[in-house]
Amino acid sequence: MERSLVLVKPDGVQRGLVGEVIARLEKRGLLLVGAKFMQVSRELAEEHYAIHKGKPFYEGLIAYITSSPVMAMAWEGPSAIAAIRQTMGATRPLEAAPGTIRHDFALEVGRNLTHASDSPENGLNETALWFKNDELTSWKRATDPWIFEG
Repeated sequence: MERSLVLVKPDGVQRGLVGEVIARLEKRGLLLVGAKFMQVSRELAEEHYAIHKGKPFYEGLIAYITSSPVMAMAWEGPSAIAAIRQTMGATRPLEAAPGTIRHDFALEVGRNLTHASDSPENGLNETALWFKNDELTSWKRATDPWIFEG
């Protein structure tokens, strides 16, 4: 099982798309193991976007992610990283496949609604950055045998 951080970023929250994102990931068969609606501190934003520090768009990223609440979630499932990123669509909404969240609801990369971890390692690291261990719940759904093989 892989774990991924998913954020519904400020534009998604402001546009009332939190439920849409959750519904699509649940319908896909992924398991929600943590969620919190929160205002992002500058410190958390800087740590999350540390890889972009020094780039021309860095300050804009920090200002944007701290401008309004986000819905932070941890999701699990086999190949969760690929499944979530496929559900979200390409980072650039105009390149996203029809039926993906970004294709259906976004136009510009700077307002692309969501963040999802890009590797299993980052999934674990990002989840640990945004959630304490006691904020995550390990559980089994009655439907899991109908979603997952073996």
